[in-house]
Amino acid sequence: MATSDVEAELHGLFVRGQAGDAAAYHAFLRRLGAHLRAYLRRRLFGWPDEVEDLVQECLLAMHNQRHTYQPEQPLTAWVHAIARYKMIDLLRAKAAREDLHEPLDDDLPVFAASLEEAGDARRDLAGLLDTLPDRHRLPIVHVKLEGRSVAETAQLTGMSESAVKVGIHRGLKALAAKLGRPAA
Repeated sequence: MATSDVEAELHGLFVRGQAGDAAAYHAFLRRLGAHLRAYLRRRLFGWPDEVEDLVQECLLAMHNQRHTYQPEQPLTAWVHAIARYKMIDLLRAKAAREDLHEPLDDDLPVFAASLEEAGDARRDLAGLLDTLPDRHRLPIVHVKLEGRSVAETAQLTGMSESAVKVGIHRGLKALAAKLGRPAA
């Protein structure tokens, strides 16, 4: 639908609604809501959750200010002006909320990576995996730790793809039992 068609349709429905035609006014609000959603989505693509709230605020503002509309002026210009003001209010409110948040410093000790802990975890994992037979250990290492596919692992180990899958399942089950945890 061309812009002039939208303008003509909305203007006609609005003017009839202003004259007391409740059905036309209801149709105007429905059609305008769809128009505003599209208008605001293009401008607030980073905040899709805000669009519907803003549409409702705009519709309410337009309803409350309908007496200020001058019928000889384009309706969509009036609508877009109100929508822009509401959008600016939203952006100001978001900026004010963001100013209250202090950015976290990446150098804080709480975020520091512990090489010692990572080394301990690798050593513990290697020790646990060493307790497994090759038919269970190798599939887990290649697929779960190295990120290889089941097909690649089957080629590397000389096992069938089914055997690789079974090896992973049984190996993880055995590791869970060693840790005293139920297998998933």
